Amino acid sequence: METLDWIVIALFSLGLIGIIVWVVKQKQNNSADYFLGGRDATWIAIGASIFASNIGSEHLIGLAGAGASSGMAMAHWEIQGWMILILGWVFVPFYSRSMVFTMPEFLERRYNPQSRTILSVISLISYVLTKVAVTVYAGGLVFQQVFGIQELWGIDFFWIAAIGLVVITALYTVFGGMKSVLYTSVLQTPILLLGSLVILVLGFRELGGWDEMIRMAGATPVNEYGDTMTNLIRSNSDANFPWLGALVGSAIIGFWYWCTDQFIVQRVLSGKNQKEARRGSIFGAYLKLLPVFLFLIPGMIAFALHQKTGSFLPLSADGTTNADAAFPTLVAKLLPAGMKGLVVCGILAALMSSLASLFNSSSMLFTIDFYKRFKPGTPEKKLVAIGQIATVVIVVLGILWIPIMRSVGSVLYAYLQDVQSVLAPGIAAAFLLGITWKRASAKGGMWGLIAGMAIGLTRLGAKVFYSTADNAGQNIFKYVFYDVNWLFFCGWMFLFCMIVVVAVSMMTEAPSAEKIRGLVFGTSTKEQLAETRASWNRWDIVHTCIILGITVAFYIYFW
Repeated sequence: METLDWIVIALFSLGLIGIIVWVVKQKQNNSADYFLGGRDATWIAIGASIFASNIGSEHLIGLAGAGASSGMAMAHWEIQGWMILILGWVFVPFYSRSMVFTMPEFLERRYNPQSRTILSVISLISYVLTKVAVTVYAGGLVFQQVFGIQELWGIDFFWIAAIGLVVITALYTVFGGMKSVLYTSVLQTPILLLGSLVILVLGFRELGGWDEMIRMAGATPVNEYGDTMTNLIRSNSDANFPWLGALVGSAIIGFWYWCTDQFIVQRVLSGKNQKEARRGSIFGAYLKLLPVFLFLIPGMIAFALHQKTGSFLPLSADGTTNADAAFPTLVAKLLPAGMKGLVVCGILAALMSSLASLFNSSSMLFTIDFYKRFKPGTPEKKLVAIGQIATVVIVVLGILWIPIMRSVGSVLYAYLQDVQSVLAPGIAAAFLLGITWKRASAKGGMWGLIAGMAIGLTRLGAKVFYSTADNAGQNIFKYVFYDVNWLFFCGWMFLFCMIVVVAVSMMTEAPSAEKIRGLVFGTSTKEQLAETRASWNRWDIVHTCIILGITVAFYIYFW
């Protein structure tokens, strides 16, 4: 890092501080102001926030590392702009009509209070133990690699970077609420895009261009069935990414994440109306087409450079190539003075925006779905204060979890998608049938969620046990909950949870027409349908078709 880099970082910090000071000065007298930015966000702020919230440690380390180790396999999860279109076109009208603050609150409207509690508990635990801690952990690793500092003032620089990142982000999230998340994203997103684009261009220049990367990656086999690093669709016998499992599993995980997870949907709920929320989703879908090129492709470039030079990527403690260091290594080795500072700002932007969104979503879940339910008469200003305290508690819990994350660092990224693959099916089944099937009953939705949680915890427990057990005998339990490919397991689990919802619904009382009015297809009033129809025009259709066309072209090219 040279003087010019520090000047760039200082200018970025001043811009960030200016936005935060402006946001804090805005009146936020009630929980809608604090958690949803007063529900007056425009499509630019919504789309930028969706994208910036999504881009976190799993991209800066995980996705680039996946590109360096397995090529295009993880692109199924990243070329999912089409899934954000489902959020905008299908779910936005239902969420908007219900006027809910949280996804668990929507499930209470559609099913019952028990469903709300189950989803709240699952979401809060997963946020604290995975998303918050993983992002902070990765932030420490990234900055230790980029700055090249092992110790500072006798303290491991990892901890200085990780805790500094948390404290700064927590401060502006606590005082600024959702508006600080939305408006800092407008600054952070273009910086992140520009910085990553620079890495891509300089990486290709160093390697010799796109064709050279495709040639080298295409000559590297990933299994014994003839597939290479450039193949997106791989043999159905592939141990890790069978094509059918990848298509089904990525769709289920993507549906849960983009259409039902509080972390993402909260950006849409902050829109001033259906029109802004939908267009924000379309803008976010355009931006979601980029991570494959901004993070996964650079990982493949780093792999090709390592093949070419034999020493580009650092080695892990066991002597193997450290694929997870791909992106920070590109930053450290390829960028000139000034540009390195810009990319560091982009990395800061990604981690801070992702963390800020997590803090805000987690505190909102606690405040609205737990505190307010038990104390419904709480004044609005006190709810804001409770949300701020909840953010601080979540920050502390995330920091306390870091040592455990650090001790299982190499295992963490191997299991991260696996955790999501067992978290998603039950929730996805409850939401999908909830808005498409009038007969889905309160107990049906609730038992679908319970079945998903029980199976998911069993699968995770089996993974931990059989991964460490010596000479574990072969049996049907081990085959089902450990041996079955994680993507196929996700698909079968989703089908099972759907069957549970349908079976229990058919045996229990159907919901009344009044309860589900406006929450299920075929139950909306003429006024509601007219409001939705007035919120889009032909340009929304055109942009939707463009996004779908790009997605299809991507699959054809990397087939």
